[in-house]
Amino acid sequence: MSARALMVAAPRSGAGKTTVAVGLIAALGRRGRRVGALKCGPDYIDPAFHAAASGTDCANIDSWAMSPGHVAQVLRSAAEPGGVLVIESAMGLFDGVAGRDGRSGAASDVAVGFGIPVVLVIDIAGQGRSAGAVAAGFAAFDPRLELGGAILNGVASERHLRTASEGLAAAGIARLGWLPRHPDLAFPDRHLGLVQARERRDLAQRVDALAGQVAETVDLDRIEALARAPAVGPRGASFDTRPLDPPGQRIALADDAAFSFFYPQMAAGWRRQGAEIVRFSPLADEPPPPGCDCCWLPGGYPELHAGRIAAAGKFLGGLREFAETRPVHGECGGYMVLGQALEDADGNTHRMAGLMGHSTSFRERRLHLGYRRAVTAADCVLGGAGTAVRGHEFHYATMRDAAADQSFLDLFDGEGRALGPGGGRRGNVTGTFFHAIARER
Repeated sequence: MSARALMVAAPRSGAGKTTVAVGLIAALGRRGRRVGALKCGPDYIDPAFHAAASGTDCANIDSWAMSPGHVAQVLRSAAEPGGVLVIESAMGLFDGVAGRDGRSGAASDVAVGFGIPVVLVIDIAGQGRSAGAVAAGFAAFDPRLELGGAILNGVASERHLRTASEGLAAAGIARLGWLPRHPDLAFPDRHLGLVQARERRDLAQRVDALAGQVAETVDLDRIEALARAPAVGPRGASFDTRPLDPPGQRIALADDAAFSFFYPQMAAGWRRQGAEIVRFSPLADEPPPPGCDCCWLPGGYPELHAGRIAAAGKFLGGLREFAETRPVHGECGGYMVLGQALEDADGNTHRMAGLMGHSTSFRERRLHLGYRRAVTAADCVLGGAGTAVRGHEFHYATMRDAAADQSFLDLFDGEGRALGPGGGRRGNVTGTFFHAIARER
């Protein structure tokens, strides 16, 4: 792999990693560099911002859900020959599953395992010299990790910058740049993450402004010098993974603002195995396209568009007709739409497809979050009976009549604890809150 890589990480979520990563991608692109991007950990939203800045899809890598060989394959496919690969971490740099050193899902697993230098983004709101202590702690926490320096985010004044920079110097940490505290430089968020890139009409202008700011206050020469070609990677994994097999040869994939949580590496894996993906929009009242042999409804934000989905007669009627003879699968938001009804945050109930017996509600939200290992109890779109699939769960919906349909998965959390049966199956229709990432070989 001739491309060089670096990782943009932070002590915590909400520190500005995506803002800095997008700015670096766009600013390096302005320099004429070939820039690729990757996101560590389960995340559907941030990669769309990276893709907008780089002009290419941004895939995900994950040390818990994917074996080192699988991660290496995605690294190779994302790298432009002679280019720079910007990898954004998830949450805090060292945050992952307890007791799984090197396979915890933490971004540090990837940085250490593949020898990728790290740029630490520190949000210095409410602190000054203490930024140096934070950076020093991260530099010392794992001596195998190379911390190349820090970018200070949220700088309020020249004095604020000077004080925080003194802290970095006292800790022996290089200051690679800074970004001012300005609302136009941050991407707004809501439940599940940032407001989606496809919903931002001003996205091109925001990315352009970020590129200009980064070019002005970040030392891009030092950033480029820091990047390094990834190493071969760790060996001896206790499991091996690969992409899921395509659930059909011609797959109808829902794709719009309500159904957008679908990993690019999943699509790439299906295409490599000869499958064709045909996208359609339920919000535009489009039914699954004719000639497809499977329909896949990804997660997303159906709760924000429940009224439009309930009124989309062509979509719902076409989906019911499709399900009479061919498999239909829903992940998370797609699973909600397959049910009887969806109650929104205001308490309004909207009729859904009625292909499964459950209903979901957002009136009383409850967070469900974490890695999941699923083992199929019967043949389904995820694989034959007994197939082990790694992935995650992240939603706020509460279930009603959850036992109305037969389960088809046995679920385990990230530490291997049994969570019991999961998902539902009725005829050709399956659904689950579990998001699949990779299957075990």
